[in-house]
Amino acid sequence: MPTDQAANPIFQFIVPYALIILIFYFLVFKPQKTQKLERKKMLEGVKKNDEIVTSGGIHGTVVNVKETTVVIRIDDNAKLEIDKDAVVSIKKTT
Repeated sequence: MPTDQAANPIFQFIVPYALIILIFYFLVFKPQKTQKLERKKMLEGVKKNDEIVTSGGIHGTVVNVKETTVVIRIDDNAKLEIDKDAVVSIKKTT
């Protein structure tokens, strides 16, 4: 019987912390991981003639896609080369 009494306080100590860790995982880490995967998929799907918005609020049309950068046309004769990470949203055009 002494072993049951000794194991009980340890069990009471570990279970609440395990529950807190599980709740924290499902409320914070899992959604962040899902969001990161969706963003990566979006950035890999950038292609020519897509209309995009950058993190700086610049709207433009993709002219060329490189490995880590994207060239966008913001006016008739104005083009910018930006990092892919600066792309916030994509409006697909056909």
